[in-house]
Amino acid sequence: MKKTRTTERFDMNIKPVRQWSILRPITWAASFPAVWKYGLKINKNGVKGLKPPYLLLCTHMAFLDFMVTTAAIFPHRANYVIAIDGFIGREWLLRAVGGICKRKFTNDIKLIKHINHVLNVHKDVLVMYPEARYSLIGTNAVLPASLGKLVKMLKVPVVVLRMHGNYLNSPVWNLKKRHNRIEADMTLLLTPEQAADLPVDDINAKINEAFYYDEYEWQRQSNIRITYKDNAKGIHKVLYKCPSCMTEYRMTSYGTTIECTHCGKKWELTEYGELKAHDGITEFSRPSLWYEFEREEVRKEIEAGTYFFEDEVIVDSLPNSRGFIRLGKGMLRHDMNGFTLKGTFDGEQFELRKEPLTMYSCHIEFDYNKTGDCIDLSTLSDTYYLYPRGQSFSVTKIALATEELYKFYMQKQLGKNK
Repeated sequence: MKKTRTTERFDMNIKPVRQWSILRPITWAASFPAVWKYGLKINKNGVKGLKPPYLLLCTHMAFLDFMVTTAAIFPHRANYVIAIDGFIGREWLLRAVGGICKRKFTNDIKLIKHINHVLNVHKDVLVMYPEARYSLIGTNAVLPASLGKLVKMLKVPVVVLRMHGNYLNSPVWNLKKRHNRIEADMTLLLTPEQAADLPVDDINAKINEAFYYDEYEWQRQSNIRITYKDNAKGIHKVLYKCPSCMTEYRMTSYGTTIECTHCGKKWELTEYGELKAHDGITEFSRPSLWYEFEREEVRKEIEAGTYFFEDEVIVDSLPNSRGFIRLGKGMLRHDMNGFTLKGTFDGEQFELRKEPLTMYSCHIEFDYNKTGDCIDLSTLSDTYYLYPRGQSFSVTKIALATEELYKFYMQKQLGKNK
């Protein structure tokens, strides 16, 4: 394709630099007033006196996460693994503050080299957000199985920063700030010696346990009241299936109300994050449980071999940090065989396939770039943002299906190896 063949690719070979000293006070000045405004409280467990190098694994809910992280590691500097879209129009700045570029849900050996460089040469903090996207409904996302291997290989302390309130303040489906209080738990999870003694599966289990969160559960337990008048507006982007009539893609949301336009049932999202049906039974007491119901429904389709999505998509390419290149329209199919993207761009046939076992999850966006909801698929040299044109779809369902397809085939593979 002429549009992208001659385009310079993001240079993943450049070694990460130590965060410029001149920029450190600026990052503090940008972070501390923001977290003070929300009354941030950091509960530190086992990290007193801990100095870099160490690996910091952080939960990921909102842009505010980065400011909380800066406050948590103060006064130490860090390098951060950041997705390529974060570098658009500001590559020099993100590199200067310690950014390391990554294309989401790809296996990148160069990233491992850069991480080692930070920990062994810079001897600084290496910050990762392994969920690789903002939480969709205030719960922890699936983590890569390779995380345990990485921990074992690095031979440095592993610290987990689990944040609370950031999602409630600014959920990915409605970014308007609610101004609720926030807090974080900063915990030494593993020493190098402990990691060396544990099997990889046990390390992964400990990380997953440390990452558990449910923001609506935390809101109720912490008695946090959110009075924002449009607190539910946009939540149907995630809660796409009616649990009453079982119809998909007919949900809407406004004010503090969630409604199925097919059967007419309505639910209220209360000021304390609970769900209450206007009439009849309340199927789920909080949004996170509704989301897990949707996951189970997708799993049933996959186990029956009937899961299928196909639609025309607008295709944008992101080869570097200079911005998107519009390629045109293509066809995206997602089924039991994974993703297939086909199109004709600049008169040339294009095809991208991603088999289920190559992606344990996928990245999605809502109302992105003034174009619509999208899925993005990456290779090591490009990232494709795909915007379905139809009306009957949910990128949330596609993300859930990606995760459940991976689990389905992994279980099959494990069964064969027994």
